[in-house]
Amino acid sequence: MSRSTKPRTSPACAGKALSNRLRIIGGRWRSVPITFPPVAALRPSPDRVRETLFNWLQHSIIDARCLDLFAGSGALGLEALSRGAAEVHFVDSEAVVGRHLQQTLAHLKASGGEVHVTDAMRFLDGKPRPFDVVFLDPPFASQLLEKACGKLTAGWLADGAFVYLECPADKPLPTLPTGWSMHRSKRAGQVGYHLLRVNSSLDLR
Repeated sequence: MSRSTKPRTSPACAGKALSNRLRIIGGRWRSVPITFPPVAALRPSPDRVRETLFNWLQHSIIDARCLDLFAGSGALGLEALSRGAAEVHFVDSEAVVGRHLQQTLAHLKASGGEVHVTDAMRFLDGKPRPFDVVFLDPPFASQLLEKACGKLTAGWLADGAFVYLECPADKPLPTLPTGWSMHRSKRAGQVGYHLLRVNSSLDLR
């Protein structure tokens, strides 16, 4: 195909390899492919896992305020926006990841998405704002889950909030804060994924 007739590729669909591509599972952008940069330790949640998670959240994601704390590919936050979340804050420390997420949001003409290029723990040290759904899927080797869970209790969670954890299936869950209970839990291969509910009768702020 000549240069003059070669179709242009959008930022959301550009990529060096199919391994850096995923698709949105449901909602208004269902089946839309998105890509992510080839950053070490960037490991998007598998399609099967995301489909199950958002089936669990189907009655709670509409108009929800969401935090995708270790955003990476943005798969979880983008899925939430696609399914009707009011807003999603994407947090990632890698500048290249942040730029790619901004390009993807622009390509999708997504409203309600905001990207923060900063360390996740530094973000949680800032002024808290309550979220209805929080996605925690850090690099498996980082051992940041327990620390992140602890910081979330300082005003980051709305009453009855859901917190999603993804971690190695062969590792125990971190110690959970008081008032958090297991809502759903499954395993897919080497990935354990868990949806927790924050007891709305407790003031965790």
